[in-house]
Amino acid sequence: MPPASTASLATATTAHAQPVVGPRYKWIALSNTTLGVLMATINSSIVLIALPDIFRGIGINPLQPGNTTILLWMIMGFLVVTSVLVVSFGRLGDMFGRVRMYNMGFAVFALFSILLSVSWMSGAAAGWYLIAMRIFQGVGGAMLIANSSAILTDAFPANQRGMALGLNQVAGIAGSFIGLVLGGLLGPVDWRLVFLVSVPVGVLGTVWSYLKLKELGVRKPAKLDWWGNLTFAAGLIAVLVGITYGIQPYGGHVMGWTSPLVLTLIIGGIATLIAFCYIETKVAEPMFRLSLFKIRPFTAGNVASLLSGLGRGGLMFILIIWLQGIYLPMHGYNFVDTPLWAGIAMLPLTVGFLVAGPISGFLSDKFGARPFATGGMLVAALSFLLLELLPVNFSYPEFAAILFLNGAGMGLFASPNRAGIMNSLPASRRGVGAGMSATFQNSSMVLSIGIFFSLIILGLSSSLAGHLFTGLTAQGVPAADALRLSHLPPTAVMFAALLGYNPIQMLLGPVLTKLPASNQAFLTGHSFFPSLISAPFHAGLSVAFDFAIVACLIAAVASLLRGKHYVHDDDAPAAVVADAVA
Repeated sequence: MPPASTASLATATTAHAQPVVGPRYKWIALSNTTLGVLMATINSSIVLIALPDIFRGIGINPLQPGNTTILLWMIMGFLVVTSVLVVSFGRLGDMFGRVRMYNMGFAVFALFSILLSVSWMSGAAAGWYLIAMRIFQGVGGAMLIANSSAILTDAFPANQRGMALGLNQVAGIAGSFIGLVLGGLLGPVDWRLVFLVSVPVGVLGTVWSYLKLKELGVRKPAKLDWWGNLTFAAGLIAVLVGITYGIQPYGGHVMGWTSPLVLTLIIGGIATLIAFCYIETKVAEPMFRLSLFKIRPFTAGNVASLLSGLGRGGLMFILIIWLQGIYLPMHGYNFVDTPLWAGIAMLPLTVGFLVAGPISGFLSDKFGARPFATGGMLVAALSFLLLELLPVNFSYPEFAAILFLNGAGMGLFASPNRAGIMNSLPASRRGVGAGMSATFQNSSMVLSIGIFFSLIILGLSSSLAGHLFTGLTAQGVPAADALRLSHLPPTAVMFAALLGYNPIQMLLGPVLTKLPASNQAFLTGHSFFPSLISAPFHAGLSVAFDFAIVACLIAAVASLLRGKHYVHDDDAPAAVVADAVA
């Protein structure tokens, strides 16, 4: 028998490395990865509405100065760790198997969901324990997010990837809004249920993915880029932590952007990231494939994703404060009930995502990503303009219609944009490319929260002190107490509204009991606080929406420049690929 040819050996090796799967496999991959991404993104926001119940359960007043850091890290810790680790886990998926990393992510997520619900401590110790467990839960979430898009890209043919990635992407973004309602429903029953709800999903997903998902991707064993991983993690963590502390008061300032700690973190983090970029050009197997930015659809899609995230990320927090601090109390809702109803009031946003995302993903398979992604950003910019034109005490049907429009615009953009990014990648780089894309998206969320919070706080600080002093003294509060309260940082007022507390009751404390019953009732009623902050809040809101409009318009331009419909072909000659992506 003649010796086997090199070509036949290569074919045999490839066939052995990539198992043959039936036509139903792609739907198994889609349903499993969508479940994983949905679980991860629900948990990124589920604590937001449930925070009052969590803090009551562990015995913490989050508005006391020493506890503000715990409050911020409960909100931001999960987002920071997923932003930092998705590239590393995407790269490891390329090297050792995307399904293997994804399966491990499900298991890690389920384990730390259990540990989050069994805290035996109370007070600040319990708060830091929950933050630590949330960070480790975020490690599992990063494994899921980093590898799900690559698994889908491996499983689906190019003419169906837009639909598959669209469903996955829309489920991920919608999960952040579903988490708001779910946290509002479970938190009042028992705060531990907020974390326990992920356990059966995590266990089911772990077993299901282990039994059913197959390694179809092209694995390329290589040395781990330790210096790249370390400098990237250190630099990005420093920048994101600096942003987190930048929205806290510092000294006599309403925010901490002039704090030496914040400046050191942000400047040092940027310098470290610059060093990381230099290192990645020198190592043989870099973690962050800078050469991928030579692919125009990849670069344009990620720039558009970053800018859309900047416009969208802080929106959720701002709308919650608007609803909980002003609109819902004005319409007779008790402050303690506002977190749940705020989540329900924002459902049209999720509906818009769910309607537009799959449709645009399906159509982008035929017509390309550019018209839908560009059009989606223009629709989103229009919706931000309409939100800016609304009065503070709006008509809910108008508000709901604009939210639906915003969700539809973001859904039109998200699915085709993710499909365009993944289609542009060579098979051996889909894991790291998906991780790079997820880093831009997740980091933009943290950046957006910092930007939106800063703009709102600046708007409040311009006139809130005067409004607060005048309003309190008119109701019999001693001038000394009113002056002290009026000089509290606006952050405390904003966080009180975000948490569903009665802000004036929390701020006045024992002073309130010294006032006549009629004055107490008026100060803690439904109209005093909303009318107090309406004007200064709206000033900051207008600037925030202007920023979102500009970000969406630039994202539309970036998306327009991505070029025509392009799918990377690993079998195409190098010259053809170069022409297609130049």
